[in-house]
Amino acid sequence: MRRTFEDSSRFDRADGLSHKERLARLDALASFMDSAIVIPGTNIRFGADALIGLVPGIGDAVTAGISCLIVLEARRMGAPGHVIAKMLGNIAIDGLVGAIPVLGDIFDVAFRANIRNTHLLRRHLERTRRV
Repeated sequence: MRRTFEDSSRFDRADGLSHKERLARLDALASFMDSAIVIPGTNIRFGADALIGLVPGIGDAVTAGISCLIVLEARRMGAPGHVIAKMLGNIAIDGLVGAIPVLGDIFDVAFRANIRNTHLLRRHLERTRRV
């Protein structure tokens, strides 16, 4: 498929995905990290972030690194500095509070930084009509 200059803002040259396709991929990652598993008989959802965060010392650092992939992709999609700063703030809060034993594990289930960050990106792209 040949692209014109007008189409270039909606596609990344590296992988050829549209912003809509990239958002779907980021939504899947955020759901996996924050809400993929349901505790039977409840509405409580958690994901890999809460499970990996249980590993003392490195768990929260690993999940923060994975969360940064969403921020990197947002930057590639043209998110401005203030949106990136909010996203990094969400990751910092999740990582810092998540590092506190027991309280941090409960916080990881409730805060859902990755889903918050994909929502921030989606709102920005909808405002600028890039989706």
